[in-house]
Amino acid sequence: MKRFVVLTALLFLIAQFSAAQDSSKIKFSYRQEQSGNDQIRLIITARVLHPGTELFGIQTPENSGIFSAVVFDSTGKNYLKDSLQQQGNLVQARDSILNVPVAYVRDSIQWAQVVQLRKNDSAVIKGSVTYSYKSGEEFSSFEEPFKFFVKNTRTISSNAGTGAPTDNAAETKPLWWVFLAAFGGGLLALLTPCIYSMIPVTVSFFTKRSKTRKDGIKNALQYSFSIIIIFTFIGFLVTLIYGPAALNNLATNWVANVIFFLIFVLFGISFLGAFELSLPSSWSTRVDSKAGTSSFWGIFFMALTLVIVSFSCTGPIIGPLLVAASKGSYYGPLIGMFGFSLALALPFALFAFFPSKLNVLGKAGGWLNAIKVTLGFLELALALKFLSNADLVKNWRILDREVFIVLWVVIFFLLGLYLLGKIKFKHDDELPKNDFGLPYLSVTRLFFAIASFSMVVYMVPGLFGAPLKGLSAFLPPMGTQDFNADDLPPGFDLRTLSKNSSGKNDTTAHYTGGLPEPVNYAAVMKKYEPDVVVNSGLVTYFDYNEALEVARKLKKPLMLDFTGINCVNCRKMEGQVWSDPEVMQLLKNEFVIVSLYVDVHNGVDLPQAEQYYSKDLGKQIEDLGDRNADIQVSRFGSNTQPFYFFLDKDEKRLAPDGFPYDALPDLKGRFKKHLEQVIAEYKKRNS
Repeated sequence: MKRFVVLTALLFLIAQFSAAQDSSKIKFSYRQEQSGNDQIRLIITARVLHPGTELFGIQTPENSGIFSAVVFDSTGKNYLKDSLQQQGNLVQARDSILNVPVAYVRDSIQWAQVVQLRKNDSAVIKGSVTYSYKSGEEFSSFEEPFKFFVKNTRTISSNAGTGAPTDNAAETKPLWWVFLAAFGGGLLALLTPCIYSMIPVTVSFFTKRSKTRKDGIKNALQYSFSIIIIFTFIGFLVTLIYGPAALNNLATNWVANVIFFLIFVLFGISFLGAFELSLPSSWSTRVDSKAGTSSFWGIFFMALTLVIVSFSCTGPIIGPLLVAASKGSYYGPLIGMFGFSLALALPFALFAFFPSKLNVLGKAGGWLNAIKVTLGFLELALALKFLSNADLVKNWRILDREVFIVLWVVIFFLLGLYLLGKIKFKHDDELPKNDFGLPYLSVTRLFFAIASFSMVVYMVPGLFGAPLKGLSAFLPPMGTQDFNADDLPPGFDLRTLSKNSSGKNDTTAHYTGGLPEPVNYAAVMKKYEPDVVVNSGLVTYFDYNEALEVARKLKKPLMLDFTGINCVNCRKMEGQVWSDPEVMQLLKNEFVIVSLYVDVHNGVDLPQAEQYYSKDLGKQIEDLGDRNADIQVSRFGSNTQPFYFFLDKDEKRLAPDGFPYDALPDLKGRFKKHLEQVIAEYKKRNS
């Protein structure tokens, strides 16, 4: 036996270093085919090109001599089903030189491996074929690496209700309908915090640039066209190249958010009067001589900032358009993104006109400077939101919820003092005087001061754990707060405890209905839970498979909550809709909820066996956030957050369409009705 092992090893070594080697005698080809509902056959074919060459098969009990081998890397072994199959005109013989039993072919041989994948799942299967052959009296051995990009693409019938949709709104609807729908979505997106947080920056920027009505018109047109061009073409091309999640990833990228934080702080300090932001005079003179390009590029930069900042919450229209773009539909997404950006640009064109009129009305300088200073305070407050985004992504914990609230309390308190005339900045005038020569406060400034101090009073309870639903879209999640006056064991809500007949607190009224505590990724993800979840005792899971198992065990529908730690609209939906008592009762008692965060990457790496390649995202899926994003894009044809889908025990949809966030009237009522329809459908299927 030892002699045989040594002989075999020597043959392999000789094969590796022999100058007479020629791997061109064998040619490989690869293909894959669907085999059953959730199975795919990977087929490797090796053909003998040189007459008289004997290609050895893989080892079998009858073939214990020299042989070939097909080896799969550990990353893909989790998907393999059954053993490797071999087909070909194999000749069983005893080699005359080695005197060992062998099996070989002189034409071709085929090796097939079955891969098991869930519906619409994808994976990368890598490995190598170490093949051995005999030509005359010479033995040779080579290694041939291979890689399969595998996706379970079996079609889903129209009533199956699961998997990626077979068509898309941007592909099946007329182009005029796509344009109008996208235009309407752009108007609705103006109501989101990501957009209106840019209004102070826009007004401040054009206040300084539009000195005349002619300048105002020119700047407004340039700004609007820049928004349209950037949104339509750059966004479309980036999506085609890098996938549907590219721009959303940029909007939530920690580096981009730190840059936005610094820009907002710089503008804020400038508007407070510390310095003037301007190019060196030599640069301005040189560039202005070339058709005023300095004005255009400054405006173009502002438009680019608006586009990137707004991408994290631009409504339910832009997500499906990006997904359609990534799957090869060109005209629909292009028309849709043009309509969306046009609607977004029109109001900002009006804001660009507005400062030119402010310049006419505010020639004395006092009122106009007061507006600039007020906007400076607001920009400092908004800058903290971008720093908070980066802080959450990188888990620095430098801007936890109570720290964020403290800083906002201080900023708005100082703003209130400024509006009352108690604080003066460099370019401020004295307050106007009344008929008696005494300085007085205008009613307008008084009302703004009242609003600022009201904000302070509203935020103070948040330091002790109050939910602050009105600001939930901006604040870091409750899980980052170190102190909460309402801290109780999981599943209880201090503010809603009632007295039972014996006069003791009823600690069971708001328990979460016996749901087991989440396990997978809970240690990392708990701190990202929104305020309404923490304060209500609602149990949410963070791993799709874990939640599906619980839903099957408890015989409840599974609610997929596609969300993000930096998703502004997600916090608005949770704070304004989930918090409704009737909605919360349905969520607690009737559903198993899994919160699938698409923007978490640090500290949530997937086990090696669960990593795979996604064709839809165009990259290797290695962490929880990317897997959740791939599930949403590949299975549901969407890349918008928040978006809610509902599945039964067989992972079939309980409603033909999911429920996205929007700014249409009666969002709370429509969501409640959708939940009730899902519950009714689930009971119907299980009756």
